[in-house]
Amino acid sequence: MALSRVCWARAALWGSAVVTPGPFVTRRLQLVRSGLAWGAPRSSKLHLSPKANTKNLVSYVVTKTKVINEKYHRFLSRHFPNFYALYTIFMKGLKMLWADAKKAKRIKLNMKEHNIKFHQLSYREMEHLRQFRRDVTKFLFLGIISIPPFTNYLVFLLMYLFPRQLLVKHFWTPKQQVDFLDAYDALRKRSHSEIISYLERAIPLLSDTGLRWHLKDLCAKIQNGTHPAVHDILALKECFCSHPLGMNQLQAIQIKALSQAMLLTPYLPPPLLKYRLKTHTTVIHQLDRALAKLGIGQLTAQEVKSACFLRGLNSTHIAEDRCRTWLGDWLQISCSLKEAELSLLLHNVVLLSTNYLRTRR
Repeated sequence: MALSRVCWARAALWGSAVVTPGPFVTRRLQLVRSGLAWGAPRSSKLHLSPKANTKNLVSYVVTKTKVINEKYHRFLSRHFPNFYALYTIFMKGLKMLWADAKKAKRIKLNMKEHNIKFHQLSYREMEHLRQFRRDVTKFLFLGIISIPPFTNYLVFLLMYLFPRQLLVKHFWTPKQQVDFLDAYDALRKRSHSEIISYLERAIPLLSDTGLRWHLKDLCAKIQNGTHPAVHDILALKECFCSHPLGMNQLQAIQIKALSQAMLLTPYLPPPLLKYRLKTHTTVIHQLDRALAKLGIGQLTAQEVKSACFLRGLNSTHIAEDRCRTWLGDWLQISCSLKEAELSLLLHNVVLLSTNYLRTRR
């Protein structure tokens, strides 16, 4: 009873207290009523996801960059055509070099994951790694001279003045590719007569009479402008296993001449030259075995010409079918040699290529 009386007293008290709402409360009530009548008020902000905003921003930046880049290219081609040609070659070269780097990285990762050695790779993978290593080595000089401050301008000047010595083929014009390969071949041919003279000096040092006669006949054929047959070269395998023409018995002057014939720098200490020459010859022998497994017929025309040039033949002015014939002769000799006979493969750069153009035209 007491509790009910208290409740009735509170109800009477609140009911008797009538409060007149002020203008602010009246305005809020009107807004609430209008909101109930027309729906909830809309927010003035756009609720877009962060991913959508980022995607739109990236798309906008990419579009604007393409437009600016196209305008810049048109400006260069219209007002500076010579510079635009060099600029285009340089940008394409960077893209090709970057693609080569990514491919080399994939090959190295595959070798590491599957525990594969270099000689177990396919021919194209082996050739790609070999060429990429040489390209990176060529850029080491540019990287070294770029370390001091304010020398980057000197680097660009040197690249412009000496493209053959400092840049790889990705950055050469089509005309430069032909001219530079001819220049390299001319450097290589300077050592041919010197290497043949060293072979003639080694004839009296051979113990076998038949080998002495074969080597003398081979040197005479080459000096008279005759291209030797494959069996003429393979008959001399025993000469290049030990003294005086074995790989470990070659003298310093012979190593320098053979390094020049392989387009390797001859300006290194003799022990380092011998190691580098032996390593380079071993890699070519491994490439030959992989190429014989693949088959010359599977190579493109550019791959055939590159393979011939690596092995001593200036293939830039030779028809594709003749390049394939010459490469077949080379593989026949290379695949018949053992590791101890690789000195013959090294000398084969001179023996098989000196008179090929002269007798095959």
